[in-house]
Amino acid sequence: MTCRFLIGILVVMLAGFADCEMEATAVASSAEMKTQVFHYLDSTDADEAARMLQAILSNPDATIDQTIGIIQTGRDYPPQPTGTIPDEEIDVQGYAYDLALSIPPTYQSAKGYGLVVCLHGAGFTGEAYLERWQSRLGEDYVLACPTTPMGAWFTRDAEELVLATIRSVQRRYHIDPDRIFLTGMSNGGIGAWVIGMHDAPLFAGIAPMAGGLDRVLMPFLANLRSTPIYIIHGAKDQVMPVELSRTITKELTRLGYPFVYREHDREHPMAGGHYFPREELPALVAWLNAQRRNALPKSVTVVREASHFESFGWVRIDATDVIAAFSEDLVGKRDDLIKRQEYARLDASVVAPNRIEVRAERVQRYSLFLNEQLIDSSKPLVVLTNGQVSFEGPVLPSLETLLKQARLRQDSGQLFPIHLAIQVRKQPS
Repeated sequence: MTCRFLIGILVVMLAGFADCEMEATAVASSAEMKTQVFHYLDSTDADEAARMLQAILSNPDATIDQTIGIIQTGRDYPPQPTGTIPDEEIDVQGYAYDLALSIPPTYQSAKGYGLVVCLHGAGFTGEAYLERWQSRLGEDYVLACPTTPMGAWFTRDAEELVLATIRSVQRRYHIDPDRIFLTGMSNGGIGAWVIGMHDAPLFAGIAPMAGGLDRVLMPFLANLRSTPIYIIHGAKDQVMPVELSRTITKELTRLGYPFVYREHDREHPMAGGHYFPREELPALVAWLNAQRRNALPKSVTVVREASHFESFGWVRIDATDVIAAFSEDLVGKRDDLIKRQEYARLDASVVAPNRIEVRAERVQRYSLFLNEQLIDSSKPLVVLTNGQVSFEGPVLPSLETLLKQARLRQDSGQLFPIHLAIQVRKQPS
């Protein structure tokens, strides 16, 4: 065996060792990146989150595509309790709310589950609703039933409770972000409408039962443009008259939105027509099974009042003319702006590759949040607002934008590395 041959073998072996070392380094770096990303997303301390953000951004190997992959598929789910968990608590801005959960006994963290959030009526608790649902949902759903005092689901605090419930369950259990549903009975039905309308991009569907809406809230039904709806109401309901749901269905029909409306004529010995018949549940569960959220619809409608400017899918209203502003319970105040339903409205559509058209009413400034599923960032983008070009040119994806929006939204199905702020030109008089 010659020296040259031995040297060749040694070179090959050293190259193999180097490749293994590089691969091990890459794996370690990827694991560290994953830890940093979820630490940033989940931290409740703003200063700590800021430090984690800078650590990620200072990593020269961190990329947008890598971060998207981590957020969408990289979360680990440590072992959690399964079965009926009737006595959890959830903290929302320093106030502890009761939360009842039902987790399939066959739960496996490798599988994504549907999540049904059920809102109780006045005089009930979340725990009281577990039995009605859990045996019929089957093994593919996690059931979450929060409790709010008096079933007042039409308040800002109640909305925060529902959103906090979803975030809490998502961090502990493997929930499919495109299979989150909101339902409720009576006051809970009102809450399903109100919260569903204001946070429609989060849900694969809403199912209000024996509920209704105040007249001043009807314009917000337009927000449900891409959200499936299943309505149940008793024809003999003496608590929430059936005309409430009939009025809503007329408005949904006018808007051209699809929905399912089930009007039953059954009566309960105690509740009369104001109840949810067990016979209706199989069809509702079959409907849930068929729904998947459209996380990035090409057309979005958003109606907002002045106290509620959170992001709505890939658009956000940032500044408006003088419009109505609700009180904490949304319908407690009755000034002239509310009576006249003077709200801001934005209709945005991706009408062609890299061309977005927007109609804005009472809006002074808005934001678009974009990704490669909506546009091609390698090509110039054109945005028209009320028929006028309001932006034309290149857009630059940003890892910082992606991370900040991911932390704000807590939605792995809506990740946006592009933020574009648009000023609306005043229309000629």
